Amino acid sequence: MANIDADAAFVEFDRVQKSYDGEVLVVKDLNLKISKGEFVTMLGPSGSGKTTCLMMLAGFETATHGDILLNGVSINNIPPHKRGIGMVFQSYALFPHMTVGENLSFPLEVRGMVKSEREEKVKRALDMVQMGDFLSRRPAQLSGGQQQRIALARSLVFEPQLVLMDEPLGALDKQLREQMQFEIKRISDDLGITVVYVTHDQTEALTMSDRVAVFEDGRIQQLAPPNDLYERPDNSFVAQFIGENNKLSGTIKSMDGDIVAVELANGKTMQALAVNVGAVGAKTLVSIRPERITVGSNDGPNATEAQVLELIYLGDHIRCRLNVHGDEEFVVKVPNSAGHQHLVVGETTNVSWDPRDARALDPL
Repeated sequence: MANIDADAAFVEFDRVQKSYDGEVLVVKDLNLKISKGEFVTMLGPSGSGKTTCLMMLAGFETATHGDILLNGVSINNIPPHKRGIGMVFQSYALFPHMTVGENLSFPLEVRGMVKSEREEKVKRALDMVQMGDFLSRRPAQLSGGQQQRIALARSLVFEPQLVLMDEPLGALDKQLREQMQFEIKRISDDLGITVVYVTHDQTEALTMSDRVAVFEDGRIQQLAPPNDLYERPDNSFVAQFIGENNKLSGTIKSMDGDIVAVELANGKTMQALAVNVGAVGAKTLVSIRPERITVGSNDGPNATEAQVLELIYLGDHIRCRLNVHGDEEFVVKVPNSAGHQHLVVGETTNVSWDPRDARALDPL
């Protein structure tokens, strides 16, 4: 993982805003610092502003307000081809009339590099993505995964300090996509390059990133390492967007330090960790991860009855859909280990969870 030094930002968005029509802001007052060598992913649903931020950093869009800095220097007025940034798109954007070698050589020719040096750098970049034997092929002779490797090699061939990736694995099948995630992360770590990556795929973001910026409605809702994002979401949007999640709505009945008692719609009370809540009487949404719930346990303040509605066998675990406190979409993941709980659809069981595994957040 990169050593994050916020005072020595390599990439910085300083109060950046973007509007296409002069009225609606698609990016709202963005402040973000990225350290040299860090892998940061901008994650969010369509229309959240993440791709617009990447395009402004690349120079294909202009910020309406604020500064974008690279190594402490504003790049607002520097054209894309002079920013020295590598770029990988979902569409690969390879020149169909050129061979693989010519595709990689092109950005080096533009920079006026001599032929012998170009050939050396092309060979090194192709070896990096394990495509050294494909120098003379044309893009049409390559599979989607091979084309993506070439696009990645082309973004690295001129040894940029910063590489931007916009949904680069979106067109690949699941197995190849997972393989390429590890490949990209390995290469970025080996080279020590800074990567800004855009995706709507949360698994991709959690797998690859040093930090993830979760976007919604033109703002960063939370910026944190993957484990913090999953384990300690700041608000209900992040809790719902990252990973599978159970949610119970209620009203804060009392507070005892950082633990709140929440009265649910059925009149029952449960305990949760106060994370993003108002005063007593305020509405809250409690978030509980499916793997943090114990089935068959009647211990603790959150123990309650549950009716088994559905069981789905998924190999390493069984996904159980339960009726808990009137919520019929309550999910528990039961590990498929020796002596695991034997559940039967239609039967009633008990479930419980630790109050600190339940996060009381803002109501949706």
